[in-house]
Amino acid sequence: MNSMTGPTGNDTRGERVPAVERATGRSWSDWLAVFDAHGARSLSHAEIAKLALATMPPGVDNEGWWAQGTAIAFEQHVGLRVPGQSSTGDFRVSASRTLPVDRDAAIAAWVAANGAAAEHLGHSVSGLRTSETAKRSFVRFSLGGAGKVEVSAAPKDAGKTVLAVSHEGLADGSVIERWRAHWKAQLGAL
Repeated sequence: MNSMTGPTGNDTRGERVPAVERATGRSWSDWLAVFDAHGARSLSHAEIAKLALATMPPGVDNEGWWAQGTAIAFEQHVGLRVPGQSSTGDFRVSASRTLPVDRDAAIAAWVAANGAAAEHLGHSVSGLRTSETAKRSFVRFSLGGAGKVEVSAAPKDAGKTVLAVSHEGLADGSVIERWRAHWKAQLGAL
């Protein structure tokens, strides 16, 4: 068993553990000791994330985000969830691309290329809608039998925008890579 494989044989996503260690300044073995000392294997995701936040070393930037990431890595490590699985048991996938345009142009490009699509991978599109907040622009829709999709555009820097597709509500993990490839192809075509 390597440092990223849990006792159940369930692999933690390879990049997650080193990223947690770098960001928090705490080794993975030390995080495991903290979680085990507090009985985290029997806690809910929210409780594990609160524990991670409460025991986060001082001076960690964006500690709430890293508490969530550390909790997810732990859950994957001990077999409470597999990569791509949400805390509610369904599966999700995401893909993103940085575009050299502002957020409104990024969303407009997505809508022009994909807004009229009646389906994605054989699943019908319904409820397509756009919205925006002070920080992001969105396109959201449902896919018959395959969950919900949110496309978001957020400014990055100097006229660039991160366009991200988040797809949740997948029934199982076997379709994650198929959907990831689909969303990457859609983003790559812009």
